[in-house]
Amino acid sequence: MSMLLNPYLSFRDTARQAMEFYKSVFGGELTVSTFGDLQGSEDPAERDKVMHSELKSDNGFVLMGSDTPNSMNYTPGTNYSVSLSGDDESGLRGYWDGLSDGGTVTLPLEKAPWGDSFGMCIDKFGVSWMVNISGTPA
Repeated sequence: MSMLLNPYLSFRDTARQAMEFYKSVFGGELTVSTFGDLQGSEDPAERDKVMHSELKSDNGFVLMGSDTPNSMNYTPGTNYSVSLSGDDESGLRGYWDGLSDGGTVTLPLEKAPWGDSFGMCIDKFGVSWMVNISGTPA
């Protein structure tokens, strides 16, 4: 794998149910990691919330999703991002530079607790992006 582009959906406390629903529609394999699994939040109320889920359907669809942390705004209708991920670090950093230029960086592209480099931005046209560069687990 060098790079993938796919939709990333955000939910407020219903990510697990939504992703299980999409699995029932599209089939395939669903993986789910909680904030507790990935040490992604110090808030005990978020321990069992979904920090990341990924559905890979048998026909090649990839859909990702998570619960929005309590500290972040959640507005239905704007609860999506486009995710770029892979192991092509120079290519993905180039995309990050281009997408964030003139936009707003909401989370700098830097080492994440799960070992990858991860960042989030909103481009100058208002589209939300996530970039994840595969790394070595910490």
